[in-house]
Amino acid sequence: MNINPLVEFIGKQPSEFTKADLMDYIEEKGVKMINFMYPASDGRLKSLNFVINDRNYLNNILSFGERVDGSSLFPFIEAGSSDLYVVPRFRTAFIDPFNDLSTMCFLCSYFNKDGDQLESAPEYTLHKASKAFTEVTGMTFEAMGELEYYVISDDEAVFAATDQKGYHESAPYAKYGQFRMDCMEYIARAGGLIKYGHSEVGNFTLNGKIYEQNEIEFLPTNAEAAADQLVVAKWIIRNLAYQYGLDVTFAPKITTGKAGSGMHIHMQIMKDGRNMMLENGVLSDIARKAIAGLMVVAPSITAFGNTNPTSYLRLVPHQEAPTNVCWGDRNRSVLVRVPLGWTAKKDMSSQVNPLEAPFDGDATQKQTFEMRSPDVSADVYQLLAGLAVGCRLGFELPNALEIAAEKYVNVNIHSAEHKDKMANLDHLPDSCAASAKKLQEQRAIFEQYNVFTPGMVDGIIKQLESHNDANLRAELAGDTNKILELVDKFFHCG
Repeated sequence: MNINPLVEFIGKQPSEFTKADLMDYIEEKGVKMINFMYPASDGRLKSLNFVINDRNYLNNILSFGERVDGSSLFPFIEAGSSDLYVVPRFRTAFIDPFNDLSTMCFLCSYFNKDGDQLESAPEYTLHKASKAFTEVTGMTFEAMGELEYYVISDDEAVFAATDQKGYHESAPYAKYGQFRMDCMEYIARAGGLIKYGHSEVGNFTLNGKIYEQNEIEFLPTNAEAAADQLVVAKWIIRNLAYQYGLDVTFAPKITTGKAGSGMHIHMQIMKDGRNMMLENGVLSDIARKAIAGLMVVAPSITAFGNTNPTSYLRLVPHQEAPTNVCWGDRNRSVLVRVPLGWTAKKDMSSQVNPLEAPFDGDATQKQTFEMRSPDVSADVYQLLAGLAVGCRLGFELPNALEIAAEKYVNVNIHSAEHKDKMANLDHLPDSCAASAKKLQEQRAIFEQYNVFTPGMVDGIIKQLESHNDANLRAELAGDTNKILELVDKFFHCG
């Protein structure tokens, strides 16, 4: 029961794919072309196309990869020494759902002239972060993402949606459920592990266009696979929208007073196949230590997760997007939320389905905690690497459990009666410039174990500072036209 045609044919999970497996599929199914795909500094997937001349040529490109111009992909690579290798990762193979010719796609890793993985490549940075987490803790770091996006089309008067009331709305008030479900099918066929999809809160009309917010959420997996799935999913959503004649945007904010789009990241920590988030039905010390680490690095995580000025139009008070460094249970105003985790251990299904015998499965294995600040302006590999670093830090801090207790809130932190509690909480940066400053202050944490290279951190800081947005919120206050001009500039970020 797997929709991925490669899994169905090969009889293995993607992590077990070999070159021989894929070459057998290519020959048996008559695949005509190969695409190498790799994200550059703008977060978008780039493509290199190969016609399969013969079996020997196919074996050659899968074994050795190909050369690319690194200086056209990353600003930190100089033209005088720009050649890089891109080498396919077999576990990422999928069949292109858009090409008229049968085409197999691969995500690739970057290598330098010496045949070593490029230390500053975002996907290798995530690999190093995951490895360091395991070496320090003896456990593995897993993640999953939530992709929020707006579908944009011409205004349609019939069955008009209720403004900002689109959460889990159905047709005919939600217009693009079929588009979302087609996206989900394409993503799953490409190897994405999807949890569910639904319409989201945001819907509004602006300048004669309908904006309808949707979300696709994934299942937890190892962090490297989670990042791969998100970049492929964005590529699929955009391509399918183009085929539908629609526009989509992952922009963090479109206009004031309307819901912005985030890319919330859920995390869990595993050991020997067991989720370590709960102990005796309550959040474990392991989870609390990881959350404590995130509380420490939260201000600089925005440097990876919120990378253009419109990100900070979303991270404003009194919205569901967080602004304060704190965590809590089931609380959508906090930075790190611990969602419901089936800790009651009651068989709810048999209560409403009396013909069913009680089911003794352990639903508590689904427990996660969620970082709510990031959006799709992020380089997802750098973002997950930063989150892995933060979680790892929590196991290295002698006072981690004290930090977790201090930053815990279980109230509406924006209500007047809790203003004293809010006054004692740290705040997230309010601009790219402020995020750059925080990353500079905390860069040693991310550079430890050679996870983030100094050159990469320098490049991120330089890019954030280039936006010159330190006073942007004040400059834009109440000026709808200027806000729309800024949004248009970053409309297709990530």
